[in-house]
Amino acid sequence: MKKQNKKKLLILILVVFLFTGCTTTLKDSENKVVTNPETGQSLTENILCQPEEEEVKEIYRNNGVDIDSLPKCSDFTPLSGGYEGLWANIFVKPLAYVILFFSKYVGSAGLALIIVTLLIRLVAYPLTNKTAMQSELLKKAQPELNRLEKKYQNKNDQESLMKKSQEMTLIYKKYNINPLSGCLFSFIQLPLFFAFLEAINRLPALFEETFCFLQMGTTPWIGLINQGNWLYLVLLLLIGGTTYLSFSLNKTASMTGEKDPMKSMTTIMTVMILIMSFFMPTALGIYWIISNLFTIVQNLIVKRSRKLNG
Repeated sequence: MKKQNKKKLLILILVVFLFTGCTTTLKDSENKVVTNPETGQSLTENILCQPEEEEVKEIYRNNGVDIDSLPKCSDFTPLSGGYEGLWANIFVKPLAYVILFFSKYVGSAGLALIIVTLLIRLVAYPLTNKTAMQSELLKKAQPELNRLEKKYQNKNDQESLMKKSQEMTLIYKKYNINPLSGCLFSFIQLPLFFAFLEAINRLPALFEETFCFLQMGTTPWIGLINQGNWLYLVLLLLIGGTTYLSFSLNKTASMTGEKDPMKSMTTIMTVMILIMSFFMPTALGIYWIISNLFTIVQNLIVKRSRKLNG
């Protein structure tokens, strides 16, 4: 009953955070999605600040958005626009403000996005480091865990299952493994991903910008099909490559004898993310690549330190 209550509380928290203050797509009088004719990107109705391009401003005015009542992006604060719900006011607006803050000093919202991504990962380093350490400890314990699996293979009676659980606990204790300690950042990472997505969609200073010859608000699919810019293909290759390497380095040890199910899962997850990346804003793809690169470097450092310490 206690576990059920925790699950219900978790679901309630997720609903409150994820379904308050979400992005809404701009639609015309015929209920069709309004796009930027130059970039092909779908425009967001509840943007946080004014667009800089006059053509884009005119599109919003023609579709009933009071664009002039919004602050300029340079004047935006987390309090701008009033209260929009816990999700927007705790995650999205502060994140957008920090991106705009750094963009004033580096002269690019795209570069500011990279800086903010790295800062967040540095702040979360203690949590992500635990995940990496747990992965390495599980790999070290793998031979004993495999022997335990073979020992209780085909033994499904209650007594055998209890003994197996007790022996597994002893192995975990021997190698200082806490299976739950590596899950915390994974739980945080999902709302963080959606917070970046919403901040990108609602921040004209970011989605209007061209960074490294890539239009930040345009999806790679639009960039390839409509614009014929093959640099979007390079972006997709970087997303797929860094995702696969990040998952591979961060996966826990397999406790099966012959085939490693984690390898198949890594491949499946990479393919899924790659497919999703075709239809996500380019800016989100850049965030994902930088976050993956941080994870890769962090895991390589952990692996090196484990080898040096034996």
